[in-house]
Amino acid sequence: MDDTICYLNTDLELTSLADLSALAVAFRTHGFWILRLTHHDDGLWYATFEILDQAEEPEPNISAMLAVVESLGESLRVVWSGCILREFNIGYEFGSKPWAFNQGQSSQLLGRIAAVGASMRITLYPPARDQDVPEAIAS
Repeated sequence: MDDTICYLNTDLELTSLADLSALAVAFRTHGFWILRLTHHDDGLWYATFEILDQAEEPEPNISAMLAVVESLGESLRVVWSGCILREFNIGYEFGSKPWAFNQGQSSQLLGRIAAVGASMRITLYPPARDQDVPEAIAS
């Protein structure tokens, strides 16, 4: 088991009253994985996307996602703007080394995130342990 802090990925998470299927197709066309696209009993649509080619730091991934959002046509921009959650969720696996770890986001990137009405979240995951890995994968 490695105890090193590392960046895992960045997800784009959306929640909306409107159907997110057309937006999901547009994102898939531009190199996104559709991790989740569901319509729940609460009447809301939930979607989670990830860029196919993850970089080693969040900024290039978020920048690539923003480029797609910024290029959306008018009808898809209306769907985007109607979302009640538009969030870039940056995932890290935490550990005890190195002693200090940091990755920053530039003011330009933060400005682009704000301009499309999105927010940012950071999620910390514990290091994977052998008992966390399903038996079929561990063997």
